[in-house]
Amino acid sequence: MSQKITSRRDFLALTGTAAFTALLPSRASFGLARTLQESERGAADYILRIAASPVEIAPKHIVSTITYNGQFPGPVLRFKEGQPVSVEIRNDTDTPEQLHWHGQMVSTDVDGAAEEGTPFIPAHGMRRIAFTPRPSGFRFYHTHNRAGADLHAGQYSGQVGPVYIEPKHDPGRYHREVFLVLKEFEPSFSQGGDMAQDFLIPATRVKELETSGESAMRASLAKGMPHGYEVGYRYFTVNGRMLGQGEPVRVKQGERVLFHVLNGSATEIRSLALPGHSFKIVALDGNAVSTPAEVPVLWLGTAERISAIVDMKHPGVWIMGDLADDDRGHGMGVVVEYAGHKGKPVWIPPKPFHWDYSRFGRAGAVALSPDETFEMTFAKDNAADEGFNRWTINGIAYPMTQGVVPASFHLKQGRRYRIRMRNASDDIHPVHLHRHSFELTKLAGKPTAGVMKDVVMVGGYQEVEVDFTADNPGLTLFHCHQQLHMDFGFMTLFDYV
Repeated sequence: MSQKITSRRDFLALTGTAAFTALLPSRASFGLARTLQESERGAADYILRIAASPVEIAPKHIVSTITYNGQFPGPVLRFKEGQPVSVEIRNDTDTPEQLHWHGQMVSTDVDGAAEEGTPFIPAHGMRRIAFTPRPSGFRFYHTHNRAGADLHAGQYSGQVGPVYIEPKHDPGRYHREVFLVLKEFEPSFSQGGDMAQDFLIPATRVKELETSGESAMRASLAKGMPHGYEVGYRYFTVNGRMLGQGEPVRVKQGERVLFHVLNGSATEIRSLALPGHSFKIVALDGNAVSTPAEVPVLWLGTAERISAIVDMKHPGVWIMGDLADDDRGHGMGVVVEYAGHKGKPVWIPPKPFHWDYSRFGRAGAVALSPDETFEMTFAKDNAADEGFNRWTINGIAYPMTQGVVPASFHLKQGRRYRIRMRNASDDIHPVHLHRHSFELTKLAGKPTAGVMKDVVMVGGYQEVEVDFTADNPGLTLFHCHQQLHMDFGFMTLFDYV
């Protein structure tokens, strides 16, 4: 049995033991929350139970993790835009929990972030919350506990589930929907390693940022510091099953399938391709795009979502999988099987393709001018926190606490704000703004408009600008959604004045 790591010092003392294993036989299903525990619902519209559960990622291969309602992914929650709901959250673990409603415009008391003042769900206790789901589209829910060096905790666990908020008027130009949640299991620590960034364009780097970041790293290594810890994984899954180990996605020739894809990883950027098919992207992070466009490959930073229609017109048995051979070989994929076709699923790598958010924007459009601009510079202090990288925004690392600290940026309701993000590190950062959506306005020097998101990948040594309207009063958390980065300083708060 593996030994639980409860702190950074425990991790260092244990010299990197494996994160978690389990031997409990069971098999989880992936269903709708409304069908679960009907007799126990009481006055709540939905019930979510947080507890340790076995997840069968392959026949006779079980991992143990914390899940919602005993399954991974958590149940799909389908809400109706503007129709109030109540949710009862039961915590059967020994640890106080937070459940974050990612991408929704909710109040701070239900958003699920201790940094904003949301009450914890007590260990072996419960909270019942009520809110009005908005905006429509593909959202999700997940734990917002910080993990530090504990690879059992936070989003290293299985606490991830999709949310779909049905719009008041749904065009329905597809035959059916398929939800796919991409997720790794059995994490472990390593040191060093470069993150691939050649998929992201524009590729323009800011020389000043690169000089600063490279200089800081050289100085750290010259002092004898090791490279800071990173996280790798043993197993890769789609909807909690390794490639070829679960039921295939069964389709018929001529169908139009709307795939809702969620990167539920704690730390990884993911890609996805389906040989012989293209994805017509209709929404990013649940928000309809200004210009739907067909692409051969999807790229998703942690917590990003893509809704894309695939016309099923290339019969066969195919692997929809990650471009990385090693990750796909360790499970990151799902079989797509046409009716009347059997045999070994086929993988054909696509031609090189670059990911550019601006292709989904309004051609020639110019974003509105902001009322105020906030400057943020992201930087890495290599291995500065007992071997872990410390991350800063404008030179300040958010303290290692689950509680509220003073806000660094101040908003006035109704004003339009621009965040100019300058990345002085060589990592890609998928940054997330709680309780608001933002418009992409500049990507590595390239102006754009019309793409609304709540997470955006900021490339190494690049600048990205996003605009948002201060239309949801209360403390608002801004952070990198890469768990290691968030846990070790990469967070800050906005407040309304």
